[in-house]
Amino acid sequence: MDIEFNDVKQLYKRLTPALNAKVTELKRNDLDYIKKEDIWNYLKINKWSKANNLLLYQMVDDILNLDCDVIDGYVKERIRKNVIKANLNDMKWDDLNEKK
Repeated sequence: MDIEFNDVKQLYKRLTPALNAKVTELKRNDLDYIKKEDIWNYLKINKWSKANNLLLYQMVDDILNLDCDVIDGYVKERIRKNVIKANLNDMKWDDLNEKK
């Protein structure tokens, strides 16, 4: 029996149990900042976009066998690239030196 999905949301929903299982494993390894969205995005960009005729069981296998160090490095790199910088333009110097 072949399972077909009408959109990516359906596929994501179908893969959610595997994603949740991986998140649980990562939490046991003290990687509790990694979310299921991180796993999805990593595999979607780095593995699944290059595959042809990918089957559901292969995607589940990819999720469950994803190396913890690989996803950890991916998430840390994404965090590093998206560091928030201080916006110093919105505050007036007088606001910092209020008279008491």
